[in-house]
Amino acid sequence: MIEFKDVRASYERSLPILKGVSFAIRDGEFVAFAGTNGAGKSTAMRLVNGLLKPDAGEVLIDGVPTTALRTSELARRVGFLFQNPDRQICCSTVREELLFGFRALGAADADAEARVDAVIEEFGFAPDDDPFLLNRGARQLLALASVAVLEPSVLVLDEPTTGLDFRECEKVMGIVRGIHARGATVVMVCHDMEVVADYAKRCIVMSDGRVVADGPVFEVLRDHAVLGRASLVPPQIVDISLVLAAESPRLAGTPVARANTVEEMVEAVAAEAGRAGAGAGEVAGEAGVAAAGGAAGEGARRGHCASVRASKSRRVP
Repeated sequence: MIEFKDVRASYERSLPILKGVSFAIRDGEFVAFAGTNGAGKSTAMRLVNGLLKPDAGEVLIDGVPTTALRTSELARRVGFLFQNPDRQICCSTVREELLFGFRALGAADADAEARVDAVIEEFGFAPDDDPFLLNRGARQLLALASVAVLEPSVLVLDEPTTGLDFRECEKVMGIVRGIHARGATVVMVCHDMEVVADYAKRCIVMSDGRVVADGPVFEVLRDHAVLGRASLVPPQIVDISLVLAAESPRLAGTPVARANTVEEMVEAVAAEAGRAGAGAGEVAGEAGVAAAGGAAGEGARRGHCASVRASKSRRVP
């Protein structure tokens, strides 16, 4: 378990970053941290793996304060993926990069070699490639693999999809989902609310060094006050659903106004269409037109893998 108890932290004492942050993350959870730049999300992640120690309060990993643990001890439990893979990669071949963590921990034995071989096969790497000659997406995958191969019980991701195209984003997050399915706790800082909605189960929103919301993902992403305070835009389907609920009295109490995913929206529109009477047909038509228009508008407005996911891989039939 990860626990923050009234944590205050700064890089310079005169410039506080975290201003009394408290939360607990249970083993096996998949939690996303969202919020504006400078809100304190990345600082919180560095406190989790011991790269930074709190000025006040406590950060506990499995009940032990990080101040009582060496960073090397925390590295055995907490794997950390930096936003920029070039700050993490340091070896001259892919294989050496994957073995680096084991060597740093004094555990580069036959079992480590076997795990490296398995990860090379799983990720499709060429073991003798120069990491610095790989493209951005491949370097991010390698950085993730170098952490995953150590099989930490906690995986911390700082903006894992930044700079990736749609396919790279899907591959990275698919691997992260697999790591989570095998029992790891995943804690992810992410600005892409589509990724947050697709993968996380819980969302903690930060603003100005404080936690302003903490709850199930879609509960948080439907809270207008929280979104406004943290300058967040909800995922596309949630956005459409919220607009429909606000602007159409006929839809406000229907499943259309509560849909969070493409699948839920399709089912909701189909249900409205199936209701008896012309009025219901009008409601379903209104919902369908709004959904299609909203999808087109969002697709034009958003970049990165969120917009591609909406326009290509998850289009409403």
